[in-house]
Formats: sequence, structure tokens, C-alpha cells
Amino acid sequence: MSNVTSPLRPFGKVRPTLGQRIMVDPSSVVIGQVSLADDVSIWPLVAIRGDVNQVLIGARTNIQDGSVLHVTHQSDHNPAGNPLIIGEDVTVGHKAMLHGCQLGNRVLVGMGSILLDGVKVEDDVMIGAGSLVPPGKRLESGYLYLGSPVRQVRKLTAAEIGSLLYSSSNYVRWKDQYLAQDSQ
Repeated sequence: MSNVTSPLRPFGKVRPTLGQRIMVDPSSVVIGQVSLADDVSIWPLVAIRGDVNQVLIGARTNIQDGSVLHVTHQSDHNPAGNPLIIGEDVTVGHKAMLHGCQLGNRVLVGMGSILLDGVKVEDDVMIGAGSLVPPGKRLESGYLYLGSPVRQVRKLTAAEIGSLLYSSSNYVRWKDQYLAQDSQ
């Protein structure tokens, strides 16, 4: 008999929902109202809590080691709260913290970055490692952002925009290798 607890856990009567070909590392935890679309990969030691609002993660997105994803509850001050909504083909680097924010498609969140409540990141954005995105900030499509607090540095090159899709595709391939290994 195994004492291993599943990384997928309910909160109340709500359980995570999964698309196809999902990988959630056994050392991670995904709790409550969390939806993972097709080909999402959740790497070691990730915590995703959809306990007091929802977390939606789009297709082919990867959440790398040690990241923390959470939401803001509904209140009189903030009637809708702040769900966490992540688009498709997003790469979230190691030890990032995403809290009640929204990310578009083809976004790179650099290692150790922190995105706070109400942040809106448009499509095709790179956020440099260690950046702090303050509450309510909007990051415009097609730019590199760096710093603490984050600032717009420059337009992305065509090659950098292409690398956003390359990164997510690589993680889909690596996820598939891990899943194939686990099925042997």
C-alpha cells in the first residue's frame, strides 16, 4: 500500500480538471478550481491553489520548478476577486510567483519574477528574470520588460517573438519524454 498523496487535490467539492496529455510532477500540488488545458506541464515543487477563486492554464503552457500560483478571493472591496488566467504557449520560469493576474498567449515569465493582483500581460511579452510587476500594471504586447518595479525596455525582435513559441514547444516535447518514460 502506498502512502503517496496525489498532487491533484479537491477543495471542498471542487477538483482540478485536466485536458489531454497533462504532466503534473508528483512533488507538486494542484488544489481546487484549477483547469489545465491540453499538453500543460507542471514541473517539480509547483504549488497551484485554486481554493478561493479559479486558475485557468492554457494549452501547451509550462509551469517550471518551484513556482507558486494563487488567486484573490471575492470581497466587498473586490467583488470578482482576482482569478489567475494564463494563456496558451506560456513559459513560466523557475520560482516565479503569479498571484491573481492574467497572462496572454506566448508570454515568457523569467525565473524568480513576481506578478501581483490585477496585472494584465498582453500576448507576445517577455518579462526578465527577477522582475516585480506591481498590482494592476498592464504590459503591452511585443515588448521586453525588466526590473523591480518592472519597466518597458524595448520592442522584441522577430527572433525573440519566435522564441516564445519555440520555448513552449520544447517543453511539450520534454513533457512527452517524461510521460513516455513513466509509462514504461
